[in-house]
Amino acid sequence: MVSALTDPASLAAIALALLAGGMLKGALGLGAPVIAVPVMASFFDVKLAVALMVLPNFTTNVWQLRAFGQARLPGRFPWIFAGAGAVGVGLGTLMLVWLSSDTLKLILSGAVLAYIGLRLLSPAFALSSARANRLAAPMGALGGVLQGAAGISAPVSVSFLNAMQLSRRVFIPTISLFFAATTAVQVPLLLAAGVMTPTILLIGVTALVPLFLGMRIGGWLAKSISARSFDRLILLMLAALTIKLSTDALL
Repeated sequence: MVSALTDPASLAAIALALLAGGMLKGALGLGAPVIAVPVMASFFDVKLAVALMVLPNFTTNVWQLRAFGQARLPGRFPWIFAGAGAVGVGLGTLMLVWLSSDTLKLILSGAVLAYIGLRLLSPAFALSSARANRLAAPMGALGGVLQGAAGISAPVSVSFLNAMQLSRRVFIPTISLFFAATTAVQVPLLLAAGVMTPTILLIGVTALVPLFLGMRIGGWLAKSISARSFDRLILLMLAALTIKLSTDALL
């Protein structure tokens, strides 16, 4: 798995994946793993893709949390949601370690397809505050499992918060707290399992360069083209990646 990291072409593919993920995060405020993990997994291995993305994901979300933290939802909801995610990511990491590469690719493909479907359908479904509070723990845990096993929790975590109809100013720190909590737990678990290595940690640090660069480009693109057009381009890219991942796993 780590041998791929010695190949210049492989490193270039990782950098491009992170750049694309950063562009999505810069334009929409979230979603870097939604692009970066499937791109890297399509070239290498799901375990490697998830491990490489943990440190960049943690760093960018801590940065967003510090920038927007004062607008986070009041009360216990954000902490219950994030805490349950941190618990769920433990089970997801076990799945990442135990399951075969092909099975993980199918899980990842399913997560990305669910994300695409939810973005296209954009249901007008809304959750009341009372119901959202009751669902905070189970939805947080489910999102954590998906984060640990596939490196992407957006189909659960992002969709759940979207259904609460939060403003962008409140949404970003709430989801950033969730991602920061789950990725903070992932690092020691992946180290203990041998999936995370010093080499991967080092590349994770250098990965911040293309990721932050992509965020700057994404912020510029968001001003240059309509949000709807940019979103459709991203969904088309994700659909192509999902087809490749599923084909690799089934053939």
